[in-house]
Amino acid sequence: MYKHGINQYRQVGIKDQIATADPHKITQILMQAALENLSVAKGCIERNDLTNKAKPMAKATSIITSLKNTLDHERGGDISTNLDDLYAFMLERLSEASRNNDAKLIEEVIEVFLPIKTAWDQIPDSAKAEAYTQR
Repeated sequence: MYKHGINQYRQVGIKDQIATADPHKITQILMQAALENLSVAKGCIERNDLTNKAKPMAKATSIITSLKNTLDHERGGDISTNLDDLYAFMLERLSEASRNNDAKLIEEVIEVFLPIKTAWDQIPDSAKAEAYTQR
């Protein structure tokens, strides 16, 4: 019951953040949620809790798919092409990890995804403001 209450509180907090967030912040929230779900799925596999790995795997896969599908290839140039390739690689590895219950493949995806999130987090406010004015 305690865990359920925390999860409900957390979901409300995330919904509030998204309701007031700019596109950059929404992407940060999604990336963080993907990483958290990947960690949960990895833990489930490591504990041989295969029943509970499905939901976090599906959430992480859905988020990464959304990130991939929202790339702006017209304006993004090489960066969006490279991200598209990385997201496709991650999705392929997650599919394989799910089929084979392989925590190492999930860790591989986390290792690829974490630098992308870190770089996203470090985008200066001035660059964000410039991007919004170009929209």
